[in-house]
Amino acid sequence: MSSRTYDIVLLGATGYTGKFTAEYIQEHARTNLKWAIAGRNGQRLESIAAELKTLNADRVQPAIEVVSLDAAELDALAKKTTVLISTVGPYWKFGSPVVEACAKNGTHYLDVTGEVPWVYEMLQKYHETAKANGSFIIPQCGIDSVPADLLAWLLVRHVRKTLNTGVREVVNSLQKISGAISGGTATTAISLIEAYPLKVLRKSMHPFALCPIPAPPKFSPGGILSKLLGYRTVPDLGVLTTSPQAGSDIPIVNRSWGLFDNGALYGPNFRFSEYMRTRNAFTGALTAYAFGLLMLGLVFKPIRSLLKRLAYAPGEGQTKEEAKHNVLRYKATAVADAQPARRAVATFDYTGPGYYLTGVMLAEAALEVLDGGDFYARKIGGGMVTPATLGEGYVERLRKAGCKIEVDMLD
Repeated sequence: MSSRTYDIVLLGATGYTGKFTAEYIQEHARTNLKWAIAGRNGQRLESIAAELKTLNADRVQPAIEVVSLDAAELDALAKKTTVLISTVGPYWKFGSPVVEACAKNGTHYLDVTGEVPWVYEMLQKYHETAKANGSFIIPQCGIDSVPADLLAWLLVRHVRKTLNTGVREVVNSLQKISGAISGGTATTAISLIEAYPLKVLRKSMHPFALCPIPAPPKFSPGGILSKLLGYRTVPDLGVLTTSPQAGSDIPIVNRSWGLFDNGALYGPNFRFSEYMRTRNAFTGALTAYAFGLLMLGLVFKPIRSLLKRLAYAPGEGQTKEEAKHNVLRYKATAVADAQPARRAVATFDYTGPGYYLTGVMLAEAALEVLDGGDFYARKIGGGMVTPATLGEGYVERLRKAGCKIEVDMLD
């Protein structure tokens, strides 16, 4: 792919997350990177390019590619670049022709979707095509689902190195978060209910819907009582309740389980669950039932309309200044699949705008694909892979970018 015009093309640079991603590339990527910003509005792209130049004038400046979401134009764009990043959502509405163009032309594709039903659809349609052409499709390279996927992989690898055994269970928890979601994210979450029939949503959002190997026997994390009460207490993690991210993160982690040596690295008994920390049992139960009612309410159009009005408009969100003190913290524990059942712990901490972090994760994943070494995804050869398959090189990139990521044995 060295003969291609660009190393990276960022499609959607004028959007909220896209602009953060462009700024990060401009300020932190290698200065000889050949890249372009792409979108439908040439005037807005020129404005973004001018802003980017003020951030770092001493580097190769991004070219501008004005492109519609027409199949022929996307095909031509995909042929020009080694890696294509897309921040254009909702992905179920705008993303499919982009993935198709990349898969057919052997172009690596990355995004920040959390729309698992759409990811499932792309897996069915384009995994084999991308694999045959030697390109990667790597969805969910943002807060959905990089922290969860990397923490699970780091814990598994650490337990393997320390104890030479697999892992029985990883529990991930969102310990702290501050900040508001962008308008685009809110609109996408609501519109997803309108995009797919309930039958398709149920099938595609099964925890193992994206997994390349058969699902293990049914597993109820924390037991039936925990499920009924809506909370669970886990040593070193605290009182935990329903996490809005679980539906997006769990299928990706389970795909990683299946991709790494057909489940052998993580172990045949591996299970992953995800929660959000809460103050006590009462707030845990209240949160779980409130979230359940909200999900039920999304079935009804008046509720969806109300929530759309309450959200930021698409393309809007907190400014960098407003969000610079935001905090994001994940903590996960693993139980080794051996006796005695020793445990490990991993943490992921970041201070700053969450959507800037999404841009960091996305950009660094793209740069690792472009310049990285022999990470596991290369051994697979192509197709739909996960953030964890980018390996230690990707983890180190995130550490250098300001993410504090640690893993150790507990006992």
